[in-house]
Amino acid sequence: MAEKHINPYEKLPAYQFWKHGVVEETPFDLKNIYTKKFNIHKHWNIATAGSCFAQHIAKHLQNGGYKILDTEPAPLLLNEKNHSKYGYSMYSARYGNIYTVQQLLQLTKEVTSNITPEDGIWTKNGRYYDAFRPSVEPSGLNSENEVKTHRAYHLESVKKVFETMDLFIFTLGLTETWINKNSGTVFPTAPGVLAGEFDPDKYSFKNYSFYECINAFNEFQDLLKTIRKGKNLPRIILTVSPVPLTATASGNHILKANSYSKSTLRAVAGHLSEVQSHIDYFPSYEIITNPSIRSMFYETNLRSVRKEGVETVMKVFSSEHSPLTNVKKVSANSPERSNNIQCEDDLLEVFS
Repeated sequence: MAEKHINPYEKLPAYQFWKHGVVEETPFDLKNIYTKKFNIHKHWNIATAGSCFAQHIAKHLQNGGYKILDTEPAPLLLNEKNHSKYGYSMYSARYGNIYTVQQLLQLTKEVTSNITPEDGIWTKNGRYYDAFRPSVEPSGLNSENEVKTHRAYHLESVKKVFETMDLFIFTLGLTETWINKNSGTVFPTAPGVLAGEFDPDKYSFKNYSFYECINAFNEFQDLLKTIRKGKNLPRIILTVSPVPLTATASGNHILKANSYSKSTLRAVAGHLSEVQSHIDYFPSYEIITNPSIRSMFYETNLRSVRKEGVETVMKVFSSEHSPLTNVKKVSANSPERSNNIQCEDDLLEVFS
């Protein structure tokens, strides 16, 4: 005879109650918040992409001995301290920050079709910029042809990532973006922030919904299958960036806008991981925004994640995916310290 319970909460483990799992638990050593779906093998090619918080995860895995893909490495003569300034050593290719699922999908379509989306080159002070990664050349390039040459090489590098990756770690960052009204071209930042010129008749603000993000990610996976030519889809780990929006063009208060964006992306990641066995969700967002830490994982701007926060996140990750080697300690003067993370949207604070 089955054991009778007074109610369905009577025999639940302590971590499923707010009092025990949050109030009485140390936020620096959360237990039972993450259980891996699969092992990460030492021979796997690991690819990383997404918003700026993804850079922390990539560096931790690399320092821990995992095989992180880098198909677009920095020139040998470029000082390591300047790698991130020019978009190198941040992700598995030099795509800069990919804030939205639609931006990831657009890049994948470009790889498969070899057709560059409309409005792909911006100008500023007589210099030319790749509109889809405007921060990777801070001073711009000499001509449109030079931008096209750089982009062709970049797309080949991205294709290598998609073809060879065994694990794809993608951090969802934003639902808000700017698009070209006529073509639907998606940009990582608004025209006029880093380069280009804003024209309200040409560009419009877009805030993606749950279903739009789900559909875009599934379409991205369908295109991956064609690129990989019969190989299985890679294992995927999704995270949601705990870095709040710098600004919003939605017309809402920034708190409402941030809550919509992050809750939508959290629901997207959760749904995908629930219905697709090769996709896992890692709760970096919950660890950093845990109310019991009282925002102490953030710098004084309440956006940038402090080193202690990153270390706590990666401690949880390592509890399930152990480092292959001892994780390298980052000194205060190291270019790998947490506040060296590159985020284009930080520049929006200039306009506040």
